[in-house]
Amino acid sequence: MGETSHDDSHQKAPVSVRAPSLTALTDAQLVGLARANDKKALEVLYRRHVAFAIHLATRIEGSTRDVEDVVHDSFIKAFTRIGDLADPGAFRSWLGSIVVFAVRTRLRRTRLMNLLGLGRGADPVDLDSLASPHASPHVRAQLAQIYALLRTLPTDDRIAWTLRSVEGHELEVVARLTGCSLATVKRRISRAQRFLEDHFVTGDRLAEGPSANEDEDSSSSEPNQVARASEGRIR
Repeated sequence: MGETSHDDSHQKAPVSVRAPSLTALTDAQLVGLARANDKKALEVLYRRHVAFAIHLATRIEGSTRDVEDVVHDSFIKAFTRIGDLADPGAFRSWLGSIVVFAVRTRLRRTRLMNLLGLGRGADPVDLDSLASPHASPHVRAQLAQIYALLRTLPTDDRIAWTLRSVEGHELEVVARLTGCSLATVKRRISRAQRFLEDHFVTGDRLAEGPSANEDEDSSSSEPNQVARASEGRIR
């Protein structure tokens, strides 16, 4: 008998094992790939965190003007220095600190140019980007007042207060984002809070100031009246 021939059509095709999608990987895994010059990993990191970065920059600035440029520059800096990131899983907070520094630099430069009479003037407060879509005209007016007052503060005080009272970050996170000590953050927030309490105009008991039994360090207390003016009214 001759040899039995085997029909190739009955042979099983090799099973292809697909690598997991990059979008399913953690930040730490993506950072590892990015360090190996994987451009797709950089793209996924960008798409995953760009909304966070724009949101953060807009909240601090109070305006969307130039925010996209600030965010793009921040990503370029982050991707260029991604090898310096000590904890690959902390990419988001590390990016946040870069965004905060970029906004700080822009605010300080704008402030100086305006003092010299060379600036273009203050950018209008972008309430459409800041306020909840359900906010009333009265609430929007209060938010506009808060941001107008913030613009008169020293840049570092303004940023610290916004990160704490608007973004709602813990003091330790504010310190990490701004690259300063916890004690420095508390002082900055307290200075900004006292200024806002003194100048914020409202029909409630704000003008009476803190009660006698309120902790002197307002940075570590519950959100006070100025902070409450933005609760539920900011996107």
